[in-house]
Amino acid sequence: MIFPNKIAIIKWLLILLCISHFVYLALGTVYGWLGANPVETLTHVTGEWGLRLLWISLAITPLRRLFRWNVLQNFRRLLGVCSFVYITAHLSIFLVFDHFFDWLSIIDDIVERPYITVGFVAYVLMVPLAMTSLNYWQKKMGKTWFTLHRTVYVVGVLAVVHYWWLVKADVLAPLVYAIILLMLLGVRVFFIWQKKIKQRMRSS
Repeated sequence: MIFPNKIAIIKWLLILLCISHFVYLALGTVYGWLGANPVETLTHVTGEWGLRLLWISLAITPLRRLFRWNVLQNFRRLLGVCSFVYITAHLSIFLVFDHFFDWLSIIDDIVERPYITVGFVAYVLMVPLAMTSLNYWQKKMGKTWFTLHRTVYVVGVLAVVHYWWLVKADVLAPLVYAIILLMLLGVRVFFIWQKKIKQRMRSS
């Protein structure tokens, strides 16, 4: 059993790790640690870590239910919020460094380039999830909260499509993300099927 104070410490360590990573990336941009094209590196790194943290947060419920690691549930929303922060940084780099806040150019890119369209839709869907991540909103919204937060799987699918269309030829990395997401979705479907079977057995 992990006591609440230890859970709080672990949460703060996760937050500090994310902050430290952002500081490293910022210093790397200033001092040239990120290679010849730091903007491209920043875009890639923030997008990758946004996906990794999102996938880890999605894996927590299956791990908890399969292995009874209930303590992991304490970190699910924090990991989701950290993922949102990275994805926000990913989008901000696109807005600031690629387009310098030229909104007409940004809108043209979103409309005309499918991988950007899909990525932007995924981000828009993440916004209400991040905004309602607090316990206050879960209690206030009730069952609606759970329904809303299931759209994270839609976000995951759109994120994979965004990544796949972005890389075009070298699809190994997005393929790995797609396989992991399919596994996570498959486990979820299995849990739903198992629940329905138990309900039928009880009603018969």
